Amino acid sequence: MDTPCPCDPGRRFESCCGPLLAGDRIAGDAEALMRSRYSAYVRGDRGYLRATWHPDTRPDALDLDEGVHWLGLAVKRHVREDATRAVVEFVARYRIGGQRAVRLHEVSRFECLEGRWYYRDGHFPSS
Repeated sequence: MDTPCPCDPGRRFESCCGPLLAGDRIAGDAEALMRSRYSAYVRGDRGYLRATWHPDTRPDALDLDEGVHWLGLAVKRHVREDATRAVVEFVARYRIGGQRAVRLHEVSRFECLEGRWYYRDGHFPSS
């Protein structure tokens, strides 16, 4: 297969996020994890999303709205604060039904535990 990756249509899913979602590779940094999590949202992969959520903040259950159609992702910045903490700021666009597109702007915190990156939490800037 030669499908575009949801995180970036210029990349191939099979060599970008595909191996991470399949469990064949782990994310090398917080940005790669964030991109793979976006792809997991696009594909409805609840298991991957929960597995890559920090144990301290992971929800017991994850409810995904199946009416959401993801339109694209733009990474604004990736800052590694130290060996185990990083921040990724991104904008993801989506649409529900035939409504106007929604712009989701988040600044996410990630933490590396025992060599694996996890999504800790995030906030939405008021811009």
